[in-house]
Amino acid sequence: MALELESRFPRINLGFWPSPIHPLPRLSKELGVEVWAKRDDVSSGLAFGGNKVRKLEWLAADAVAQGCDTLVSIGNIQSNHTRQVAAVAAVLGMRCRLVQEEWTHWEDPVYDKVGNILLSRLMGAETLLEGEGYSTAVKDTWERALEQIRREGGRPYAIPAGASDHPLGGLGYANFADEVATQEGQLDIFFDTVVTATCTGSTQAGMIVGFAAQKRGRRLIGIDTAANESMTRAAVTKIARATAELVGLKHAISDNAIDIDPRFAGPDYGLPDEATITAIRKVASLEAMLTDPVYEGKSMAGLIAMARNGEIPSGSKVLYVHLGGAPALNAYHNAFS
Repeated sequence: MALELESRFPRINLGFWPSPIHPLPRLSKELGVEVWAKRDDVSSGLAFGGNKVRKLEWLAADAVAQGCDTLVSIGNIQSNHTRQVAAVAAVLGMRCRLVQEEWTHWEDPVYDKVGNILLSRLMGAETLLEGEGYSTAVKDTWERALEQIRREGGRPYAIPAGASDHPLGGLGYANFADEVATQEGQLDIFFDTVVTATCTGSTQAGMIVGFAAQKRGRRLIGIDTAANESMTRAAVTKIARATAELVGLKHAISDNAIDIDPRFAGPDYGLPDEATITAIRKVASLEAMLTDPVYEGKSMAGLIAMARNGEIPSGSKVLYVHLGGAPALNAYHNAFS
């Protein structure tokens, strides 16, 4: 069963869809499982793209319908999400104000000058460097930025971290599940295992809802990248159930449907460990596919470890969902020295 969300909810198409699915033969040979990649990193259209563009298409339509003139969001200094909010604001002709908190204590004098934050500034966003500490809770810094826009006479549109804890936050990746099913039919393949990074929640939550509607037996594994499994699980659960209600899913989302693995998150949000760096080097050298130290390097480390230890059985057909993030690599150059 397809959810057919595009005929039911307003959306502004901002990407090059469907994003391609292609095999990773050299990695597959090394791991003993058949690994394919779903490349949301290359097909999201705007400013090197990434998973947030899928989500922001639905929020952008809502912002335009409300007559808003400024997108206001929040993230880490090297946030992929805020870079994509800046991109959406640019193409919509809106202002953009971004709260860039220090969620990662990374010692490098260029950390707040290169990578994602540089791209956001190039696209005309105002970046406010204040606040610290990763959390899915509503932050005072973000609320102050929204209020400041109102005092200036603007009409802000509030986009939470990761475009996640928002009534429409799960639509992008619920719709993604329909896209995957269509491509599976075209490729004559079924992916029994799907691996994705998970953090603020709506990427995995949307997939849970979209795949649940299809009623096919596949495992969706979310690799926690927040180094806080309980926070991630609470976010994914809340958003999945709210999205299921919004789209009219016929059955409830059970706790068992929310598969989150905390083992590969590294020492903290945004901080890679040796397994993360090794995974980044491995997939780059085997497949010329670039992953990052914050999200994709960690989810790839999880995939590699689970394939090697048999948790993903030999012969499985695995879809690795590449959510983007490579623009942050330059900010982490000293991790690879």
